[in-house]
Amino acid sequence: MHKDTDAQELLHVGQMSSRKGSATSQGNGLSSSSRDGDDLELAELGPLLEGKGAQGASGSASAKEQPCTAPQEEEEEEEVVRVLTLPLQAHHAMEKMEEFVYKVWEGRWRVIPYDVLPDWLKDNDYLLHGHRPPMPSFRACFKSIFRIHTETGNIWTHLLGFVLFLFLGILTMLRPNMYFMAPLQEKVVFGMFFLGAVLCLSFSWLFHTVYCHSEKVSRTFSKLDYSGIALLIMGSFVPWLYYSFYCSPQPRLIYLSIVCVLGISAIIVAQWDRFATPKHRQTRAGVFLGLGLSGVVPTMHFTIAEGFVKATTVGQMGWFFLMAVMYITGAGLYAARIPERFFPGKFDIWFQSHQIFHVLVVAAAFVHFYGVSNLQEFRYGLEGGCTDDSLL
Repeated sequence: MHKDTDAQELLHVGQMSSRKGSATSQGNGLSSSSRDGDDLELAELGPLLEGKGAQGASGSASAKEQPCTAPQEEEEEEEVVRVLTLPLQAHHAMEKMEEFVYKVWEGRWRVIPYDVLPDWLKDNDYLLHGHRPPMPSFRACFKSIFRIHTETGNIWTHLLGFVLFLFLGILTMLRPNMYFMAPLQEKVVFGMFFLGAVLCLSFSWLFHTVYCHSEKVSRTFSKLDYSGIALLIMGSFVPWLYYSFYCSPQPRLIYLSIVCVLGISAIIVAQWDRFATPKHRQTRAGVFLGLGLSGVVPTMHFTIAEGFVKATTVGQMGWFFLMAVMYITGAGLYAARIPERFFPGKFDIWFQSHQIFHVLVVAAAFVHFYGVSNLQEFRYGLEGGCTDDSLL
């Protein structure tokens, strides 16, 4: 009786263990199939990764049964999550950029301090506040003309100068021919000066308006800006040499040729990308200062030949000397960044060195125009006659 009972108990235990073994094998099969299903869903439903994370947690029982493979599977899943979330991050960044562009388009941007500017917008570290942020919209850039920021003064000083010289140029070109001895030649000579002035001032205010658009736009317009300075210097030499050496065509041609070669060289140098960087601020000032000072040789020639008194009165050399002082002073302040160097943060908006330089450029160009106009009237009064001992 006891033997039969023991046999029945052993048989019952064996059946229970076999059932447990089959259940265990079925559980392992289900867990592996569920992992395969999860991997498939991860690949297909990247944006819904967080929802699938809850299902992954339910497989912790199978992870306890396979402790060796669990860390490897977790690393693989983390890598898959990282790869699949990259497009989501990029999409989020694009949405933020679209939102920022919309705000810029609507004119709702705010000025920012120097420290948070991107490297390509950092030019003068003594101007601490009031900078425009990067604005990849030409409409927003041009609307910023009517906002207060670090470039407001730079824009308006040369924008108004552009309008002034465009107006003066039109008046000069429309002046009756009876007021010129050689109307065609003299209008071409004055036209060269006004062309240089108008291009210089227009390139300048356009550059200061759009240079916050993007790095590529900033680099392109900075090259135009520096080329415009060279064009202004070259154009300024033309009427002065024409009238000062009116009766000496050979030295006039030589000096004009030298100025043109130096001016074209300056324009070529200005196309160098690094030429516009803050590191080469002194280099820029030196190049254009050297181009302007090339007029010292014809000035000495004229003064020695005509005499100091005649050169400073009839030859209008006093006005041209004043013009030179203005250009040199402006270039020096620009290179040294005075006055903001001594008072950082105090001249962020108004009276910074670049604005002073702009004002002096416009004033010097007007003084030059006044001196050349006096030379033209003097030549008209002589009725085009020349003497053997005079350059005028």
